[in-house]
Amino acid sequence: MLALFADEILQESGKKLAIGLIGSIAMSTLAFVVGRYWGRYKANKAWQSKEFLNRIIVSLNIFTEGTLKIRTVLERSIEEIFHNPVAIEKVQKGAKLCTPAQPLLPIAKEDRWYLLNFILNAAAEHFVAGQLKQDAGLPVTTITYALFLTCEVLGDERIRKVRAMLVKREHLMNFPYPDAMPKLENHWHSDRIKTLRLAAEVYAREPDQFIFFEACI
Repeated sequence: MLALFADEILQESGKKLAIGLIGSIAMSTLAFVVGRYWGRYKANKAWQSKEFLNRIIVSLNIFTEGTLKIRTVLERSIEEIFHNPVAIEKVQKGAKLCTPAQPLLPIAKEDRWYLLNFILNAAAEHFVAGQLKQDAGLPVTTITYALFLTCEVLGDERIRKVRAMLVKREHLMNFPYPDAMPKLENHWHSDRIKTLRLAAEVYAREPDQFIFFEACI
């Protein structure tokens, strides 16, 4: 009698375990499907709007021989640069507030250095070789760059991303094209000149919107 009772308990426990297991698998499958659908939905929405605020580009802006040249130093997911969800939220919120007339990210004064320092650390990795040469006493050329955050709002056909601009500090102090246009590699680079002009104006008023570092080559 006792054995029969124990057998019934085991069978009942087995049924409950099986039901729980099936339920857990079903919930996991549902979560996977929903997560995949949601991810696909967000990807399609970003593609249609050409708005990729989960990416960040560090762009080097070079003036040489009367020509503006724009070169990418790095492009990463925003999570790879800002290792903190609060920092990411602040950057993306600021990016959404940018307008064609105001491409510089509006960042609270108390947050500026911290957010810019995240990017500085990532960008500085690309200039380590020169720093090592300098430390070894080898001849190097040093350039002081200013770094600042933007999210240029351009035409519908243009991709919108958070961009960290690098430009020589001397160009912010005395912008070489306050009125005229330099030669452009692409006609739409005229928008970048407008951004850099504005940056020079902002630098004169609020230099703490910029962070500086010395690159050695």
